[in-house]
Amino acid sequence: MTNERRILIGMCVLVGVNQLGFGGIVPTLPLYAQSFGVSASAVGLTIAIYGLARFALAVPAGYLSDRLGRRPTLAIGCLVSAAANVWCGLATGYPEFVIARFAAGAGAGLILTTGQIVLADITTPERRGRVIAIYQGVFIFSVGIGPFPGGLLAEHLGLAAPFLAYGIAGGISAAVAWFAVKETRDLSRIGSASGGARPGFTAQVRLLTQQTGYMLVCLIMFMNAVARTGGLFNIVPVIGAVRLGLSAGQIGGGLAVGSIVGLLAAYPAGMLVDRFGRKAVIVPSTVISGASMLLFAAAPDYTWFVAACVIWGIASSIGSAAPAAYAADSAPPGMNALTMSTYRMVGDAGYVVGPIALGLIVDLQGPNAALFVAASLLVIMGTLFLIFAPETYRGRRQT
Repeated sequence: MTNERRILIGMCVLVGVNQLGFGGIVPTLPLYAQSFGVSASAVGLTIAIYGLARFALAVPAGYLSDRLGRRPTLAIGCLVSAAANVWCGLATGYPEFVIARFAAGAGAGLILTTGQIVLADITTPERRGRVIAIYQGVFIFSVGIGPFPGGLLAEHLGLAAPFLAYGIAGGISAAVAWFAVKETRDLSRIGSASGGARPGFTAQVRLLTQQTGYMLVCLIMFMNAVARTGGLFNIVPVIGAVRLGLSAGQIGGGLAVGSIVGLLAAYPAGMLVDRFGRKAVIVPSTVISGASMLLFAAAPDYTWFVAACVIWGIASSIGSAAPAAYAADSAPPGMNALTMSTYRMVGDAGYVVGPIALGLIVDLQGPNAALFVAASLLVIMGTLFLIFAPETYRGRRQT
């Protein structure tokens, strides 16, 4: 077994277990927050505060992964996530729950940022799409299948039970990080060894911000996060419960079906990224993600709700590997940590903005208007990327 494959398997096990716990709280998080007697925008804050912590920890996670190493940073993040999610499940009031969610987001920020740095370390452009697609497929599958057991736990043991289960998953992930993931920090330094000393932080930031394509792919990540956290995690469960009369288990089941279909599409999507280039996948997947938001808004019954979940699952699975591969392609030699941590930071900003902004639109105009806004912004970003972003890897279309 190659070194790349061993590391990839370890990372897939880690993110699979950890994100299974995260997915478990998706159908119940808005309902759990509502149990404290707060408004839709306050419910959105419980999601946004998680993203704020991830946003705040993204660049520090890159710094720690360079200083301490990738493996210790992953393990620390898993332990913080485990403790904080147990705290969420034991919270006695809304303010305490918000603080616990911030701590959980900090742990997640360390895990998710460092995970993408590891993938950038071990891949080359020729195979990057497929490797990231496998990892992202496991990630999306775990997040998507998690709502099913999470919904059942909530139905039978109470709304706090999924948070406690997430704490257990975080502890298991910490063990995987320490014992099953090999250190990759030195791999990122190989490319810069012949090119002299790595530039300072300010110079690195300047190199990245001068790349139009890199800035646009970060904005693609931002808008996907707005739609996922503000729409799928915040509004869609409420639409399912209030307008369609679905149980937490049914909502979780629908999201799980979409996730399974998305998993099946993940590796073929990675092959498309490596064969036809990044833009050929990024643009249509972003537009289709927008269409799925409109379908959630129009869904008249559970069948259409599941159909929207399937379309979202396919689009998000296809579109998750290509932007990350594009960002990794953009990394100057020796700058994987800053490139991928900045990419994650911009995406996590969407995690902050999405739930609050779309939650406010729900309060003012209703859930359908909020989903329409999310859909429109996704289509706009896909169009801008099509027009202005250069291709970073043209693939192997020639035979």
